[in-house]
Amino acid sequence: MPASIADRLAERAGAAFAAEGLPAAFGAVIRSDRPDLSPFQCNGALAAAKEAKKPPRDIAAAVAARLAADPLVAAVDVAGPGFLNLTPAPDIVTVRARELAADDRAGAERVGTPRKVVIDFGGPNVAKPMHVGHLRSSVLGDALQRLFRFRGDDVVSDIHLGDWGLQMGHLITELELEQPDLPYFDAANEGPFPDAPPVTIDDLARLYPQASGKAKSDPDRLAASRRATAELQAGRAGYRALLRHFIAISVAALKQDFDALGVRFDIWKGESDVDPLVPEVVAAFKDKGAAEESDGAWIVRVARDGDKKDLAPLILVTSEGSSLYATTDLATILDRRRAFAPDLILYVVDLAQSDHFEQVFRAAVKVGWLKEGALEHIKFGTVNGPDGKRLRTRDGGTFRLSDLIQEARDRARERLAEARLGDDLSADERDAVADAVALAAIKFADLQNYRTTNYIFDLDRFTSFEGKTGPYLLYAAVRVKSLLRKAADDGQAAGEIRIEAPEETALLFELDNFDTAVRLAYEKRAPNALCDHAFSLAQAFSKFYAACPILKAGDAATSASRLGLATLTLKQLELALGLLGIEAPERM
Repeated sequence: MPASIADRLAERAGAAFAAEGLPAAFGAVIRSDRPDLSPFQCNGALAAAKEAKKPPRDIAAAVAARLAADPLVAAVDVAGPGFLNLTPAPDIVTVRARELAADDRAGAERVGTPRKVVIDFGGPNVAKPMHVGHLRSSVLGDALQRLFRFRGDDVVSDIHLGDWGLQMGHLITELELEQPDLPYFDAANEGPFPDAPPVTIDDLARLYPQASGKAKSDPDRLAASRRATAELQAGRAGYRALLRHFIAISVAALKQDFDALGVRFDIWKGESDVDPLVPEVVAAFKDKGAAEESDGAWIVRVARDGDKKDLAPLILVTSEGSSLYATTDLATILDRRRAFAPDLILYVVDLAQSDHFEQVFRAAVKVGWLKEGALEHIKFGTVNGPDGKRLRTRDGGTFRLSDLIQEARDRARERLAEARLGDDLSADERDAVADAVALAAIKFADLQNYRTTNYIFDLDRFTSFEGKTGPYLLYAAVRVKSLLRKAADDGQAAGEIRIEAPEETALLFELDNFDTAVRLAYEKRAPNALCDHAFSLAQAFSKFYAACPILKAGDAATSASRLGLATLTLKQLELALGLLGIEAPERM
């Protein structure tokens, strides 16, 4: 794919700086922050002034003089302390529009060297219903897996179930209190055990908080759960059989929640899957001298000179001989290394786990399993209520994700009715559109923020068809689809694009920024760059649509050109939305 207009201008500006005896890198060109003056700008003269020991305006004037003769440049002038304002020649604008229209990826490039990437996200616990705290990991992780695949990487996504902790002991012991005669509780019974589970997902949802509540006030009850957890991890047959039941039941329920979000995983592994590797992990650290004994425990010192804050040693094995989450995470890294040989592993987990992952990553590098930088913690903030605290139900309880999605669907139906949208659709079609609007509202609201930012969940604002929202973008896409259907009914078709009107030019500049947005989102692991692009593109199309008649342009060539521009806009908008996990309906 040929370079964008900004990149072509940068190449010419770089050559002009080089001709002045300065590094070509100073020729970097970006979209102008003063589009009323010019569509592009180059700020290199300010940075070059120190090296050249000349006033930046003098450097900018010399570079501008060279660029003025370039056929790619329609106008160049020096502004302020040495900014270069650049306007490309009209011919290259039309050429670029045709290049983008001919490209299936609408201008977005692939990476030069694809990598094997594992993305760890989701992280729900077995036997616990998904709550709003899982929203950001799920939506962000899914957007990243879509983005990395789009760029050309070979991606494996793993849900990484929490299925190996104290909650399992809680469930086992509480179930035994209710149904003590089940065969799983006979320590001498090695199986086989029933294929049918003794509980339902509703039972699990009831048993866990019931047991957890008792354990908080009763030390003996807590001790019983801890003993059951230890026996489970030690391999007690009946408890392992129960664990398999708990996992199967929970996964079936979790898939319903993830399906409702439109999120998919390649593998459904949990902590229990790597438990057999824990002894090997411990041995590897001991053999390499990376672990040391301390008060009966085995630890890995991960602090480094120059650290800005103290980082505690990673506990590999406790003084009681048990392993912790860090050990399991290291076993997971070993498992992924053997199964996939990844170049990069991303962990989409909230900010609160920063120190934990820093310990685990440094330990994995210390033992030689992966190189520095091959493990990344993709941190994110919290979803908050109007009070600025984590979003809760009205009675202060945990907000279940399924309830949140249902609220969004109900509000989407109300919004569609208020706007008189979908009135001519069947009931099933209206329901499908409402579901699409609800998901667009939830996902765009989350992803439009830089991931480390906390945000207030405001369903009324998120489901609006006005402003920077997911529903607005769906409506923008549907409007273009409607236009193209009407054109087809009238016997009109998209043709070769000619960029003539100012609004056409402005729209093309937005379209030409797609690759930049994709690259930024990819490099920063920040889908908000794609949200910004999709919104700017929709706004630019709206202005073009208002100013430039399409079906009644006055002549066939102009109508065909503008239909071509509309077709290109729809293609790119749907690509951008697809990377965010948002799908636009055909009608609304």
